[in-house]
Amino acid sequence: MSPSLVFAYPGDLMTKTGGYAYDRHIVSELRSAGWTVNMMPLGPGFPYPRERDLRNAESLIAALPDETVLLVDGLAYGVLHEVAERERERLRILALVHHPLALETGLDPADRVRLEVSERLALTCTRHVFVTSPATAKTLESSYGLTSSHITVVLPGTEPVQPAQRGSNVPHIVSVGSLTPRKGHDVLLRALDTVRELPWRATIVGSEKLEPSTTRTLRALVKELDLEDRVVLAGEIDDVGEVFAAADLFALASRYEGYGMVFAEALAHGLPVIACRAGAVPDVVPAGAGRLVPPDDPAAFGTALREVLQDNDLADEMAKAAYAAGKQLPTWAQSASVLSDRLKDFA
Repeated sequence: MSPSLVFAYPGDLMTKTGGYAYDRHIVSELRSAGWTVNMMPLGPGFPYPRERDLRNAESLIAALPDETVLLVDGLAYGVLHEVAERERERLRILALVHHPLALETGLDPADRVRLEVSERLALTCTRHVFVTSPATAKTLESSYGLTSSHITVVLPGTEPVQPAQRGSNVPHIVSVGSLTPRKGHDVLLRALDTVRELPWRATIVGSEKLEPSTTRTLRALVKELDLEDRVVLAGEIDDVGEVFAAADLFALASRYEGYGMVFAEALAHGLPVIACRAGAVPDVVPAGAGRLVPPDDPAAFGTALREVLQDNDLADEMAKAAYAAGKQLPTWAQSASVLSDRLKDFA
């Protein structure tokens, strides 16, 4: 009999974000490796569910048979501390943490405290916790009371691709990330304003639906900076790989990343990377492949952009280093194998 588990997740699994893409790939690879994975959608709104949606999710979990191996996506699990406490002995509860909920940018201080307390309580009820980066593992150890033996790092995977065809007369700067405060697109736009005398064009790809107010703010900022002829807010795109393949440079000014799958994808495509020294980004982007600057610093980000845009030899060296680093990243099958091996201890 094949090993089995229930994978519980919030919202729409087809949402075009890194976290949901991770979930889709991991589930697919586990099934290919012989696991029976039963999907349990927990409903909308997490990590701020309506009371009825929270109670519905709790009821779904409470209805599972004894000894079920239950893997819960952290976007929901961090606020399911009450049902986790009730079911911790009966079920084999495991958590998949992309990044701690309290580290989301722009939270009200009271919400930040509430989420941290809730997630800390929930994590103490797990048999084991899976995280997507060493940086997140360290955070859970230092701030959430978990021991290293209770955590397994399962890096996101990438698939080998041909390097991007760089060398455009007008360098194409690509940024990929949902239009939310944490992704720092406002910082990128202000940084682009500091290099407006140089030739470049920019495409920002990412969901505009998660936080419509941020989308409106960014569109207004593009207009305010008079960048409407040079910056495209493209929304969601089905094949992001095509965007990477047509890029000369990847730039994303995230204020925090639990891993940052798009940085790995940029490396796999051999793109120089301009990013912020925040969260797990330094773990993903090696020094020779780009420039990392402090978060929330448009001037420093602009300086890094200028350096690469003005020096073709430097950009070529970074591109080679990026592609070499990308080839060292695990595939999705390899990442799922790490997860599978540890899951077997609980199946």
